[in-house]
Amino acid sequence: MFRPALPLAAALALFAAGCEQRPDDVAVVVSAIGGEAKLADPARGELDFASRVMLDSTAQGLVRFDGSGGIEPGLAERWIVIDGGRSYIFRLREAEWPDGTPVDAADVVQSLKRTIDPKSRVAIAPFVAVIDEIVEMTPRIVEVRLKRPRPDLLKLFAQPELAILRRPALAGTGPFRTERGQAPLLLRPGFDPSRVGGETVEPDPADDVHLRGERAARAIVRFVERESDLVLGGTYRDWPLLARIEIAPANIKVDPAAGLFGFAIVSREGFLATPENRAAIAMAFDRAALTAAFRPEWQPVETLLPARLDSAADPAVPEWAVLPLESRRLTARNRVAAWHAANPDAPRTIRVALARSPGATLLWSRIARDLMDMGLRPVWVQEDEDADLRLIDAVAPYDSGRWYLVTACRLCPEPLMEQIEAARDAPTLTDRAQRIADADMALTADAAYIPIAQPLRWSLVALRLRAWQPNARAWHPLTHLREAGQ
Repeated sequence: MFRPALPLAAALALFAAGCEQRPDDVAVVVSAIGGEAKLADPARGELDFASRVMLDSTAQGLVRFDGSGGIEPGLAERWIVIDGGRSYIFRLREAEWPDGTPVDAADVVQSLKRTIDPKSRVAIAPFVAVIDEIVEMTPRIVEVRLKRPRPDLLKLFAQPELAILRRPALAGTGPFRTERGQAPLLLRPGFDPSRVGGETVEPDPADDVHLRGERAARAIVRFVERESDLVLGGTYRDWPLLARIEIAPANIKVDPAAGLFGFAIVSREGFLATPENRAAIAMAFDRAALTAAFRPEWQPVETLLPARLDSAADPAVPEWAVLPLESRRLTARNRVAAWHAANPDAPRTIRVALARSPGATLLWSRIARDLMDMGLRPVWVQEDEDADLRLIDAVAPYDSGRWYLVTACRLCPEPLMEQIEAARDAPTLTDRAQRIADADMALTADAAYIPIAQPLRWSLVALRLRAWQPNARAWHPLTHLREAGQ
């Protein structure tokens, strides 16, 4: 249920407040959209966005993302990749646990083994199965040995899920430490034993960060009322809320996120039993109208892979892509009519799984119209219920075609899954690239996924946070918000 739009006078008052910025000499206040910002063990299951921000802020991995989405040192001060991408050797910097105990290679090995254990439920488990062994070479050196070459693995090591933790307390090594009993959470820059001279330096309160996890609507209002400096984690679900309150365009930032935004076909019964019929749904969607309903600059896509990436070929293009929209729709209507004539008693229902939100309502209004136009009866079901189409909205953790294939293929037949697994098991990078290309072509021909666009990710950013940068990972570490000396 939508709330009515704010009265004009109230909206203008909030807009005027939003144009001013908080002073530079105070702590940064951050809202992460989601549930409570709390420490949680990634090995126990998928974390929500606010918990990922909390984990990234208090428990770094061997490497980390910088403000631009690139890789910077974390616990590892430097590293080398040898043996054709089969071995990563990390040299650890000096670091301490919160109780002052030095971090050593044994701690790192124990933490990583716990996270990637086959019994672990870490969200990125399918993509770290390539790790064969993690070895303590010396108290300061860790080697990660792989079954097959992966020269692009550092972006996975930078994910919050691969943070180095001391369990069961879930203690981390920073870059921030939490102050107990604070609401919102008070994060302070952590102690760094590698500082020059070994002298304790009192932290500047302006370097502190106050972090809270909360609903998007409350986070937006807090930002406009100048109670916060930053809102992180905005998606298509909450984008329509921004139209209900005036915010200066300079404060609205959209990431060029790489990933998947589209529908996995998770049922192969009835109308969806054949690739031709599954493709009929894909060709019936008016992607340009759908994305423009959110944001004119949000560009639609028609391929699974966004670019060649590590594939041996350009993204596979579906056969229907050469047709104009009206021809696509006519073809889709004809296929439904032919199927119904052959199966007059079969239901035409298509169940679409979406989480309830303002953005989902807007998305539903477009796709339901297109499904009805082709002669089907769309039904909205909850995202955890049985469905025929299930929305995938995910940012790619690293730039590999295999991530796209695995993530999109939610109910693929065994031969198609074998092709995707063949890419995982390829003995060389050349073989891997070819197998990714083959699997991309096979999945596209099977019409197992309906691409719509790249993920929509947005933030609200105060002008004083001059170091904030948009990036393809849509990830913004709390250590990269303000320029040095600011």
